[in-house]
Amino acid sequence: MAVLQEYKCPCCGGPIEFNSSLQKMKCPFCDAEFEMETLVSYDEELKNQPAEEMKWENAAGSEWQDGETDGLNSYICKSCGCEIVGDETTAATSCPFCGNPIVMMRQFSGSLKPDYVIPFKIDKKAAKAALKKHYEGKRLMPKVFKDENHLDEIKGIYVPVWLFDADADANIRYKATKVRAWSDRNYNYTETSFYAVSRGGQIGFERVPVDGSSKMDDALMESIEPYNFAEAVDFQTAYLAGYLADKYDVDSEQSVERANQRIKKSTENAFASTVQGYTTVVPEFTSIRLQNGTAKYALYPVWLLNTTWNGKKYTFAMNGQTGKFVGDLPVDKGAFRKWLFGLTGLIGAACFAVSYLLWLL
Repeated sequence: MAVLQEYKCPCCGGPIEFNSSLQKMKCPFCDAEFEMETLVSYDEELKNQPAEEMKWENAAGSEWQDGETDGLNSYICKSCGCEIVGDETTAATSCPFCGNPIVMMRQFSGSLKPDYVIPFKIDKKAAKAALKKHYEGKRLMPKVFKDENHLDEIKGIYVPVWLFDADADANIRYKATKVRAWSDRNYNYTETSFYAVSRGGQIGFERVPVDGSSKMDDALMESIEPYNFAEAVDFQTAYLAGYLADKYDVDSEQSVERANQRIKKSTENAFASTVQGYTTVVPEFTSIRLQNGTAKYALYPVWLLNTTWNGKKYTFAMNGQTGKFVGDLPVDKGAFRKWLFGLTGLIGAACFAVSYLLWLL
């Protein structure tokens, strides 16, 4: 049986968890508060703690078949004694029976320990309020969506992230044009001049993030960026108490390709922004070379909200540090058709007005 890390209040014995508002550990029962540094010894004590082993002879149930338990781990809650089952990447959760926040210490053994963690600053109440605010001003959203949908779950989760540093040497050549137009009484003239434009130089990148969890959608994770890394702290398991946490299942080597894509795109955009004064600019040749590449491992805070309406599931995400909120909403097809017809009508009226004015001239 695996070892669990639990944080108990020295005053009343209740489970304590990380409070994002105070940036401290707090007991919800007696309101005692504890600095993060005082809990470092908890991790050290559990390294030598033997795992519990309690066996029963029982003929109930049937045996698992080969492969059915692959990826599952079981744990015993020290508060109520109930068994907790998690998959192979779950690193922090809470007991579904007594609500005690726990950290699954074995999940961090045999793999890399995170270098940094950005603690939650936004609490669950603020995440719910952000969802309601996200509904506001959405004219094409069904009116009954707010009333009929229900929030299936809301969970704060620390997502594993690889942070890449690298220097990019780039040489890019562009095909550019300048177009000049004029006219006289008889003809309209257009002159197009063609240019070859070259750019070269070096750009340094720090902490380019790549999601290290296959369960977290990369596009969703990147859409709630940026995070303020200045508020990152050295990793302590105490920050995970009261939240969910995943251990990476996509390692740094597997994440390099995505990091290269992000660095390449950013480099191309940065160089393209320097080519100005032309009518058109098209990249013709690109050469980007990386050097001094390194990677670090961090945990980033994310609120995930799932809601259901009309038989379909909608997922929303919020940056647990900055509060940036994203997510798709349903569209009322009737309202969309009315909006489209209204827009078409306005365009038609504008075209008619322009035609009428030209006729008068």
